[in-house]
This record gives sequence, structure tokens and C-alpha cells, in this order.
Amino acid sequence: MKTKIIILYVTCILFSCKSEKRPSKQDVNSETWISLFNGKDLSGWTIKFAGEDLNTNYNETFKVKDSMLRITYDNYETFNNKFAHLYYNTPFSYYKLKFDYRFVGEQIDGGAHWNVRNSGVMLHSQSATSNAYNQYFPVSVELQLLGGLEDNNKRTTGNVCTPGTVVVMGDTINYRHCIRSNSKTYFGDQWIHAEAIVLGGESMAFIIEKDTVLNFKLPQIGSTKPSKDYEGENWEAWNINQETWENRAGQILTEGYIALQAESHPIDFKNIELLDLCGCMDKNAKNYKSYYVKNKPESCEY
Repeated sequence: MKTKIIILYVTCILFSCKSEKRPSKQDVNSETWISLFNGKDLSGWTIKFAGEDLNTNYNETFKVKDSMLRITYDNYETFNNKFAHLYYNTPFSYYKLKFDYRFVGEQIDGGAHWNVRNSGVMLHSQSATSNAYNQYFPVSVELQLLGGLEDNNKRTTGNVCTPGTVVVMGDTINYRHCIRSNSKTYFGDQWIHAEAIVLGGESMAFIIEKDTVLNFKLPQIGSTKPSKDYEGENWEAWNINQETWENRAGQILTEGYIALQAESHPIDFKNIELLDLCGCMDKNAKNYKSYYVKNKPESCEY
């Protein structure tokens, strides 16, 4: 018996025998947030303006200053329909997104009246490269951001708008282009904290200042043709190529890109972070996290 124990001991020394170390409870519960914006430059992002080539920063609209990502119109005389979006280069499916935003200054001349203190973050968006050259808005689900106006005592933020898409509220498809949340109205140039919980093609929830203000499910591509229930999207007015989408109506959007919107009112963003909820759900793996809700077996590390 002693001889067997000695042999086993020597074998373990020679071949580095060791017990598998499982992730600790603290490790599996600790959240690993990704900073989408580094506070220094636009690395990892792609610019797309209507009527401009990719990564043309028309009139230096997108700027980085004091750890903020700023959308400004200092070099404009008039807006001239220069709708733009800044796309993060990696698509996501199941995730939490959080950021801070504030509206500042005055709207540039030429912007539509409905764009005063109006911007948004596009979710499950088509890519920057797939936009038509003159396209105003990507096919996406927009977390709409609105600031309060002096002549309007109630103007909610954290709404959902649906360029080229529709969503389900309760058990019914809601064909309205913009659906209001139940948020408070936020006036002035104060910073507002916003979050989105995006669960693939299942559901989305919008949170403003720690208050869940809107829930909906089954985000999907809308129809390019009007019907008795649906007046039709502004596909043509927004210069979206209808032929690309006409056979995809009803397709559930399960993933896509995140894009910040520029549509004539200055706005600042900071602290843009994402928690990926898709990952290895095997508790024996080194990179298992308890908060994952969508399994990605190929990502497991042992």
C-alpha cells in the first residue's frame, strides 16, 4: 500500500496533477461591463451621414471632449437633412446597456420642430455599411430620448420609436411609430441616466433614472405596404431601400448594432457601457457567469 501511495505521489509531481478549480461564487456573480466609449476618441465606432460616405464626420458633428461623446452643430449654418448615426462596430443580442445623456444649447436652424431636444439610441439596428447612401434612419428599434419643453408640461423620455420595425405591446402588434413611456419629464441640461435590457428577439425594457418606464416584446421588421391595420412606414421619405426589406416583414430581430443618433439638437453622452448576457452557462467552466441568460457553448473555457 505504501508503495502505491509513493508511486501516485511521484506521478503527480512528474505530470503536474492538480484538482480542477471551479469559479468562486464571487467570480460567477461579478459583472463584467464593457466600455463602448473610451472617453478619448471614436475607436470602435463607424460614422454614417445621409448623403456621405462611411466615416465622413460632416462638419465635425461628432466630437470627444472632457470624456464626453458630443454631438454638436457648431460648424453648421443649417441642418439640411444631415441625419447621422454613430454605430458601435460589434453587434449584440442579449445585453444590458447603460449610459448618461444630456441635451444642451439650441437646435440648429433647419431642424424639424419635432427634433427639438430629441435624439435616440438605435438598438438591433442594421449595420452602418448596409445603409443606403441617402438613408435618414436605420431599420432598428429606437430608445427615444426627449427633453422637456417650456410649453409642454409632459414630455416623456425612454420612449420607443420604430423606423422600419414594429413591436408587440401585450399580445398585440402596435403599429404606432412612437410609443410613449411612463417616465417623468426632464427639463434643462441635466444629466439623465438611461438603461436598456435587451433579450434578443424576446423583449426589451427601458429604464430611466432606475425606473422601468417601458416594456415590449417581439421586435420585428415592419411591412413596406400599408394595410387596414397599418398606415405604412415612411420608407420612401426616409430613403430606405424598400426592396431590401419587403420580403422580410414579420422577421423577428434577434440581434443588431447599437447606434447613437444625430438629428439636429446638440446632445452629450458619457459612461456608455454594456453587460453581455450571452455566454458560457456551464457551471464547470472557468468563464461561467451566473447572470448569463443566453447560452453560448462555444465560448466555454475549461
